[in-house]
Amino acid sequence: MMHPRPSPIAASLYTLRDLNADVIIMHGPHGCCFRTGRLLESDGVRVVTTAMAENDFILGAADKLEETLQEAYDTFNPKLIGIVGTCASMIIGEDLKEPIENLNLDAVVIPVESHGGFGEGDNTEGAIAVLNAAVECGVIPQEEADRQNEMLRLATVVEKTRGMAQGKYIKPNFGDNKEKVAKIVVKAVKEGKNVAFVLNAKKETSYLFADILNCDFSKLFQDTDSNIKSNKDIENLHFIANLDENIGLPRIRQHAVNITKELNETGIDIECITGGLDEYPITPRKAEEYLNELNPDLVIVAGVPHALYVEELDCETIAVTDGPRLVQPLNELGYSHVIAELDAHSKTLGVDEIVDSDFGMMIRSAIEWELE
Repeated sequence: MMHPRPSPIAASLYTLRDLNADVIIMHGPHGCCFRTGRLLESDGVRVVTTAMAENDFILGAADKLEETLQEAYDTFNPKLIGIVGTCASMIIGEDLKEPIENLNLDAVVIPVESHGGFGEGDNTEGAIAVLNAAVECGVIPQEEADRQNEMLRLATVVEKTRGMAQGKYIKPNFGDNKEKVAKIVVKAVKEGKNVAFVLNAKKETSYLFADILNCDFSKLFQDTDSNIKSNKDIENLHFIANLDENIGLPRIRQHAVNITKELNETGIDIECITGGLDEYPITPRKAEEYLNELNPDLVIVAGVPHALYVEELDCETIAVTDGPRLVQPLNELGYSHVIAELDAHSKTLGVDEIVDSDFGMMIRSAIEWELE
Protein backbone atom coordinates (compact mmCIF):
# COMPACT_ATOMS: atom_id res chain seq x y z
CA MET A 1 0.00 0.00 0.00
CA MET A 2 1.66 3.20 -1.16
CA HIS A 3 -0.49 5.78 0.61
CA PRO A 4 -2.57 5.98 3.82
CA ARG A 5 -5.97 4.30 3.89
CA PRO A 6 -8.82 4.53 6.40
CA SER A 7 -8.20 2.57 9.59
CA PRO A 8 -10.17 -0.42 10.91
CA ILE A 9 -10.53 1.61 14.12
CA ALA A 10 -12.39 4.38 12.29
CA ALA A 11 -14.60 1.79 10.58
CA SER A 12 -15.44 0.33 13.99
CA LEU A 13 -16.48 3.77 15.22
CA TYR A 14 -18.73 4.42 12.22
CA THR A 15 -20.36 0.99 12.46
CA LEU A 16 -21.14 1.47 16.15
CA ARG A 17 -22.69 4.79 15.14
CA ASP A 18 -24.86 2.93 12.62
CA LEU A 19 -25.98 0.60 15.41
CA ASN A 20 -27.19 3.75 17.22
CA ALA A 21 -24.62 3.50 20.02
CA ASP A 22 -25.05 6.28 22.56
CA VAL A 23 -21.44 6.29 23.75
CA ILE A 24 -18.18 4.93 22.35
CA ILE A 25 -15.10 4.49 24.53
CA MET A 26 -11.77 4.35 22.75
CA HIS A 27 -9.29 2.37 24.80
CA GLY A 28 -6.04 4.00 23.79
CA PRO A 29 -4.09 7.28 23.71
CA HIS A 30 -6.16 10.46 23.66
CA GLY A 31 -5.04 11.32 20.11
CA CYS A 32 -6.04 8.03 18.49
CA CYS A 33 -8.62 8.62 15.73
CA PHE A 34 -9.43 11.98 17.30
CA ARG A 35 -10.83 13.48 14.08
CA THR A 36 -13.28 10.61 13.56
CA GLY A 37 -14.32 10.84 17.20
CA ARG A 38 -14.98 14.56 16.95
CA LEU A 39 -16.93 14.17 13.73
CA LEU A 40 -19.15 11.49 15.25
CA GLU A 41 -20.16 13.88 18.01
CA SER A 42 -22.07 15.70 15.23
CA ASP A 43 -24.09 12.51 14.74
CA GLY A 44 -25.16 12.46 18.37
CA VAL A 45 -22.62 9.86 19.53
CA ARG A 46 -20.56 10.69 22.62
CA VAL A 47 -16.98 9.59 22.01
CA VAL A 48 -14.60 9.43 24.98
CA THR A 49 -11.16 7.97 25.57
CA THR A 50 -9.26 6.20 28.33
CA ALA A 51 -6.24 8.37 27.39
CA MET A 52 -3.64 5.66 27.82
CA ALA A 53 -0.18 7.08 28.54
CA GLU A 54 3.37 5.72 28.41
CA ASN A 55 3.21 3.78 31.70
CA ASP A 56 -0.05 2.15 30.58
CA PHE A 57 1.71 0.66 27.56
CA ILE A 58 3.89 -1.28 30.00
CA LEU A 59 1.69 -1.92 33.03
CA GLY A 60 -1.72 -2.05 31.34
CA ALA A 61 -4.76 0.18 31.77
CA ALA A 62 -7.59 -2.09 32.86
CA ASP A 63 -8.41 0.22 35.77
CA LYS A 64 -8.61 3.23 33.45
CA LEU A 65 -11.01 1.41 31.16
CA GLU A 66 -13.25 0.39 34.07
CA GLU A 67 -13.25 3.91 35.50
CA THR A 68 -14.01 5.44 32.09
CA LEU A 69 -16.84 2.97 31.47
CA GLN A 70 -18.41 3.79 34.84
CA GLU A 71 -18.03 7.53 34.33
CA ALA A 72 -19.51 7.37 30.82
CA TYR A 73 -22.49 5.42 32.16
CA ASP A 74 -23.07 7.87 35.02
CA THR A 75 -22.69 10.91 32.76
CA PHE A 76 -24.74 9.94 29.72
CA ASN A 77 -27.13 7.22 30.98
CA PRO A 78 -26.64 5.26 27.72
CA LYS A 79 -28.52 2.18 26.57
CA LEU A 80 -25.83 1.03 24.11
CA ILE A 81 -22.10 1.49 24.65
CA GLY A 82 -19.24 0.46 22.40
CA ILE A 83 -15.67 -0.11 23.57
CA VAL A 84 -13.14 0.02 20.74
CA GLY A 85 -9.59 -1.19 21.05
CA THR A 86 -6.71 0.69 19.47
CA CYS A 87 -3.21 -0.30 18.39
CA ALA A 88 -1.83 0.47 21.85
CA SER A 89 -4.34 -1.52 23.90
CA MET A 90 -4.59 -4.46 21.54
CA ILE A 91 -0.83 -4.93 21.10
CA ILE A 92 -0.39 -5.33 24.86
CA GLY A 93 -3.40 -7.65 25.04
CA GLU A 94 -5.86 -5.59 27.10
CA ASP A 95 -9.03 -7.47 28.08
CA LEU A 96 -12.02 -5.38 27.01
CA LYS A 97 -14.59 -7.76 28.47
CA GLU A 98 -13.41 -7.91 32.10
CA PRO A 99 -14.44 -4.33 33.02
CA ILE A 100 -17.87 -4.98 31.49
CA GLU A 101 -18.32 -8.08 33.65
CA ASN A 102 -17.02 -6.33 36.77
CA LEU A 103 -19.43 -3.38 36.50
CA ASN A 104 -22.51 -5.25 35.22
CA LEU A 105 -24.14 -2.01 34.09
CA ASP A 106 -27.78 -1.71 33.04
CA ALA A 107 -26.78 -1.19 29.42
CA VAL A 108 -25.62 -3.24 26.45
CA VAL A 109 -21.84 -2.91 26.10
CA ILE A 110 -20.19 -4.14 22.90
CA PRO A 111 -16.43 -4.82 23.15
CA VAL A 112 -14.60 -4.52 19.81
CA GLU A 113 -11.04 -5.80 19.63
CA SER A 114 -10.00 -3.68 16.66
CA HIS A 115 -6.72 -1.97 15.87
CA GLY A 116 -4.92 -0.30 12.97
CA GLY A 117 -3.51 -3.51 11.52
CA PHE A 118 -6.50 -5.71 12.36
CA GLY A 119 -6.89 -8.69 10.02
CA GLU A 120 -5.39 -7.72 6.69
CA GLY A 121 -5.38 -4.07 7.72
CA ASP A 122 -8.39 -3.20 5.55
CA ASN A 123 -10.73 -0.68 7.12
CA THR A 124 -13.67 -3.00 6.54
CA GLU A 125 -12.14 -5.43 9.05
CA GLY A 126 -13.05 -3.00 11.81
CA ALA A 127 -16.68 -2.89 10.71
CA ILE A 128 -16.84 -6.69 10.54
CA ALA A 129 -15.45 -6.92 14.08
CA VAL A 130 -18.28 -4.68 15.34
CA LEU A 131 -20.97 -6.66 13.55
CA ASN A 132 -19.72 -9.98 14.91
CA ALA A 133 -19.50 -8.55 18.43
CA ALA A 134 -23.01 -7.11 18.08
CA VAL A 135 -24.33 -10.59 17.31
CA GLU A 136 -22.71 -11.95 20.47
CA CYS A 137 -24.38 -9.18 22.47
CA GLY A 138 -27.78 -9.83 20.89
CA VAL A 139 -27.99 -6.44 19.18
CA ILE A 140 -28.45 -7.76 15.63
CA PRO A 141 -29.28 -11.23 14.26
CA GLN A 142 -26.61 -13.43 12.69
CA GLU A 143 -28.34 -13.20 9.30
CA GLU A 144 -27.93 -9.41 9.18
CA ALA A 145 -24.30 -9.64 10.23
CA ASP A 146 -23.64 -12.24 7.53
CA ARG A 147 -25.24 -10.03 4.87
CA GLN A 148 -23.29 -6.97 5.91
CA ASN A 149 -20.04 -8.89 6.23
CA GLU A 150 -20.45 -10.04 2.64
CA MET A 151 -21.08 -6.46 1.49
CA LEU A 152 -17.96 -5.30 3.32
CA ARG A 153 -15.89 -8.08 1.77
CA LEU A 154 -17.11 -7.10 -1.69
CA ALA A 155 -16.44 -3.41 -0.95
CA THR A 156 -12.82 -4.32 -0.20
CA VAL A 157 -12.58 -6.16 -3.51
CA VAL A 158 -13.93 -3.11 -5.37
CA GLU A 159 -11.37 -0.82 -3.73
CA LYS A 160 -8.46 -3.19 -4.36
CA THR A 161 -9.34 -3.88 -7.99
CA ARG A 162 -10.99 -0.66 -9.19
CA GLY A 163 -10.37 1.98 -6.51
CA MET A 164 -7.53 3.61 -4.61
CA ALA A 165 -6.28 0.51 -2.77
CA GLN A 166 -4.67 -1.09 -5.81
CA GLY A 167 -1.20 -1.12 -4.28
CA LYS A 168 0.37 1.76 -6.16
CA TYR A 169 0.84 5.40 -5.32
CA ILE A 170 -1.94 7.60 -6.68
CA LYS A 171 -1.43 11.34 -6.74
CA PRO A 172 -4.42 13.36 -5.49
CA ASN A 173 -6.36 14.94 -8.34
CA PHE A 174 -9.36 17.25 -8.09
CA GLY A 175 -10.88 16.22 -11.39
CA ASP A 176 -12.36 18.11 -14.28
CA ASN A 177 -13.70 21.64 -14.30
CA LYS A 178 -17.13 21.51 -12.67
CA GLU A 179 -18.55 24.38 -14.70
CA LYS A 180 -17.66 22.80 -18.05
CA VAL A 181 -19.03 19.40 -17.05
CA ALA A 182 -22.22 20.90 -15.60
CA LYS A 183 -22.85 22.65 -18.93
CA ILE A 184 -22.50 19.27 -20.68
CA VAL A 185 -25.26 17.87 -18.46
CA VAL A 186 -27.60 20.83 -18.97
CA LYS A 187 -27.06 20.90 -22.73
CA ALA A 188 -27.80 17.18 -23.02
CA VAL A 189 -31.07 17.47 -21.12
CA LYS A 190 -32.18 20.56 -23.06
CA GLU A 191 -31.44 18.90 -26.41
CA GLY A 192 -33.62 15.93 -25.46
CA LYS A 193 -30.81 13.42 -25.18
CA ASN A 194 -31.33 10.29 -23.10
CA VAL A 195 -29.76 11.21 -19.74
CA ALA A 196 -29.57 8.95 -16.69
CA PHE A 197 -28.50 9.85 -13.15
CA VAL A 198 -27.27 6.94 -11.04
CA LEU A 199 -26.95 7.37 -7.27
CA ASN A 200 -24.68 4.63 -5.93
CA ALA A 201 -23.82 6.18 -2.60
CA LYS A 202 -22.45 4.93 0.69
CA LYS A 203 -24.54 5.45 3.80
CA GLU A 204 -24.73 9.08 5.03
CA THR A 205 -22.70 10.45 2.11
CA SER A 206 -25.87 9.91 0.10
CA TYR A 207 -27.16 13.22 1.52
CA LEU A 208 -24.50 15.02 -0.54
CA PHE A 209 -24.50 12.90 -3.68
CA ALA A 210 -28.31 12.91 -3.91
CA ASP A 211 -28.07 16.68 -4.39
CA ILE A 212 -26.68 16.05 -7.87
CA LEU A 213 -30.01 14.45 -8.78
CA ASN A 214 -31.94 17.20 -7.04
CA CYS A 215 -31.81 19.79 -9.84
CA ASP A 216 -34.90 21.26 -11.51
CA PHE A 217 -34.32 20.70 -15.23
CA SER A 218 -37.92 21.61 -16.04
CA LYS A 219 -36.84 25.27 -15.97
CA LEU A 220 -35.07 24.65 -19.28
CA PHE A 221 -38.48 24.23 -20.95
CA GLN A 222 -40.47 26.97 -19.23
CA ASP A 223 -40.47 29.20 -22.33
CA THR A 224 -41.56 26.44 -24.71
CA ASP A 225 -44.99 25.17 -25.62
CA SER A 226 -44.38 21.87 -23.82
CA ASN A 227 -46.30 20.69 -20.76
CA ILE A 228 -43.13 20.09 -18.78
CA LYS A 229 -43.71 21.32 -15.23
CA SER A 230 -41.24 19.15 -13.30
CA ASN A 231 -38.53 16.55 -13.87
CA LYS A 232 -41.22 13.87 -13.96
CA ASP A 233 -42.46 15.31 -17.24
CA ILE A 234 -39.09 15.09 -19.02
CA GLU A 235 -39.38 11.84 -20.96
CA ASN A 236 -35.65 11.28 -21.56
CA LEU A 237 -34.50 12.05 -18.00
CA HIS A 238 -34.03 9.02 -15.74
CA PHE A 239 -33.15 8.49 -12.07
CA ILE A 240 -31.67 5.31 -10.62
CA ALA A 241 -30.64 4.99 -6.95
CA ASN A 242 -29.67 2.56 -4.18
CA LEU A 243 -32.37 3.89 -1.85
CA ASP A 244 -34.17 0.75 -0.69
CA GLU A 245 -35.81 1.74 2.58
CA ASN A 246 -36.02 -1.84 3.89
CA ILE A 247 -32.35 -2.83 3.83
CA GLY A 248 -29.66 -2.08 6.41
CA LEU A 249 -29.32 -1.00 10.01
CA PRO A 250 -32.01 1.39 11.35
CA ARG A 251 -29.94 4.54 10.83
CA ILE A 252 -29.10 3.58 7.26
CA ARG A 253 -32.70 2.78 6.35
CA GLN A 254 -33.76 6.16 7.73
CA HIS A 255 -31.28 7.90 5.42
CA ALA A 256 -33.00 6.24 2.44
CA VAL A 257 -36.43 7.29 3.72
CA ASN A 258 -35.34 10.90 4.21
CA ILE A 259 -33.71 11.25 0.79
CA THR A 260 -36.50 9.56 -1.15
CA LYS A 261 -39.09 11.80 0.51
CA GLU A 262 -37.15 14.95 -0.30
CA LEU A 263 -36.52 13.96 -3.92
CA ASN A 264 -40.20 13.16 -4.39
CA GLU A 265 -41.16 16.55 -2.99
CA THR A 266 -39.02 18.24 -5.64
CA GLY A 267 -40.54 16.29 -8.53
CA ILE A 268 -38.05 13.45 -8.83
CA ASP A 269 -39.20 9.85 -9.00
CA ILE A 270 -36.63 7.07 -8.68
CA GLU A 271 -37.68 4.70 -11.43
CA CYS A 272 -35.18 1.97 -10.55
CA ILE A 273 -34.27 1.10 -6.94
CA THR A 274 -31.08 -0.92 -7.07
CA GLY A 275 -30.74 -1.87 -3.40
CA GLY A 276 -29.76 -0.39 -0.04
CA LEU A 277 -27.23 2.25 0.96
CA ASP A 278 -24.90 -0.39 2.40
CA GLU A 279 -25.05 -2.48 -0.78
CA TYR A 280 -23.06 -0.12 -3.00
CA PRO A 281 -20.61 -2.87 -4.11
CA ILE A 282 -23.41 -4.85 -5.81
CA THR A 283 -26.16 -2.34 -6.61
CA PRO A 284 -24.43 -1.28 -9.86
CA ARG A 285 -25.29 -4.68 -11.38
CA LYS A 286 -28.99 -3.81 -11.36
CA ALA A 287 -28.22 -0.27 -12.50
CA GLU A 288 -26.24 -1.63 -15.45
CA GLU A 289 -29.13 -3.86 -16.51
CA TYR A 290 -31.50 -0.89 -16.43
CA LEU A 291 -29.06 1.34 -18.32
CA ASN A 292 -28.75 -1.26 -21.07
CA GLU A 293 -32.53 -1.06 -21.53
CA LEU A 294 -32.45 2.76 -21.64
CA ASN A 295 -29.58 3.00 -24.14
CA PRO A 296 -28.56 6.42 -22.73
CA ASP A 297 -26.52 9.15 -24.37
CA LEU A 298 -25.15 10.43 -21.04
CA VAL A 299 -24.82 8.74 -17.63
CA ILE A 300 -23.87 10.51 -14.40
CA VAL A 301 -22.80 8.18 -11.56
CA ALA A 302 -22.47 9.73 -8.09
CA GLY A 303 -21.11 8.25 -4.87
CA VAL A 304 -19.07 5.11 -5.51
CA PRO A 305 -18.80 5.27 -9.31
CA HIS A 306 -15.89 2.83 -9.57
CA ALA A 307 -18.22 -0.02 -8.55
CA LEU A 308 -20.13 0.41 -11.83
CA TYR A 309 -18.70 -1.25 -14.96
CA VAL A 310 -18.47 1.95 -16.95
CA GLU A 311 -16.26 0.22 -19.50
CA GLU A 312 -19.33 -1.67 -20.69
CA LEU A 313 -21.32 1.50 -21.44
CA ASP A 314 -21.27 2.92 -24.95
CA CYS A 315 -22.01 6.57 -24.14
CA GLU A 316 -20.60 9.69 -22.52
CA THR A 317 -20.15 9.23 -18.77
CA ILE A 318 -19.51 11.39 -15.71
CA ALA A 319 -18.25 10.10 -12.37
CA VAL A 320 -18.74 12.07 -9.15
CA THR A 321 -16.57 10.88 -6.28
CA ASP A 322 -15.47 12.12 -2.86
CA GLY A 323 -11.88 10.94 -3.21
CA PRO A 324 -9.15 12.97 -4.94
CA ARG A 325 -7.16 9.73 -5.16
CA LEU A 326 -10.05 8.10 -7.03
CA VAL A 327 -9.94 10.52 -9.95
CA GLN A 328 -7.08 8.76 -11.72
CA PRO A 329 -8.54 5.23 -11.32
CA LEU A 330 -11.91 6.48 -12.59
CA ASN A 331 -10.27 7.99 -15.66
CA GLU A 332 -8.45 4.72 -16.25
CA LEU A 333 -11.72 2.77 -15.97
CA GLY A 334 -13.08 4.81 -18.87
CA TYR A 335 -15.19 7.65 -17.48
CA SER A 336 -15.35 10.57 -19.91
CA HIS A 337 -15.29 13.13 -17.07
CA VAL A 338 -14.54 12.88 -13.35
CA ILE A 339 -15.70 15.32 -10.65
CA ALA A 340 -14.30 15.33 -7.10
CA GLU A 341 -16.47 16.44 -4.19
CA LEU A 342 -14.49 17.19 -1.04
CA ASP A 343 -15.31 16.47 2.62
CA ALA A 344 -18.40 14.37 1.92
CA HIS A 345 -18.24 12.66 5.31
CA SER A 346 -17.82 15.83 7.36
CA LYS A 347 -20.58 17.61 5.41
CA THR A 348 -23.10 14.82 5.97
CA LEU A 349 -22.56 13.87 9.61
CA GLY A 350 -25.44 14.89 11.81
CA VAL A 351 -27.79 15.82 8.97
CA ASP A 352 -31.14 14.33 7.97
CA GLU A 353 -31.74 16.14 4.69
CA ILE A 354 -29.94 16.62 1.38
CA VAL A 355 -27.00 19.03 1.58
CA ASP A 356 -25.58 21.15 -1.23
CA SER A 357 -22.86 19.57 -3.32
CA ASP A 358 -20.42 21.64 -5.38
CA PHE A 359 -21.44 19.88 -8.60
CA GLY A 360 -25.15 20.07 -7.84
CA MET A 361 -24.88 23.81 -7.27
CA MET A 362 -22.90 24.17 -10.48
CA ILE A 363 -25.59 22.32 -12.46
CA ARG A 364 -28.23 24.64 -11.03
CA SER A 365 -26.10 27.64 -11.98
CA ALA A 366 -25.68 26.25 -15.50
CA ILE A 367 -29.46 25.92 -15.79
CA GLU A 368 -29.85 29.60 -14.84
CA TRP A 369 -27.12 30.64 -17.30
CA GLU A 370 -28.96 28.75 -20.03
CA LEU A 371 -32.09 30.80 -19.30
CA GLU A 372 -30.36 34.16 -19.53
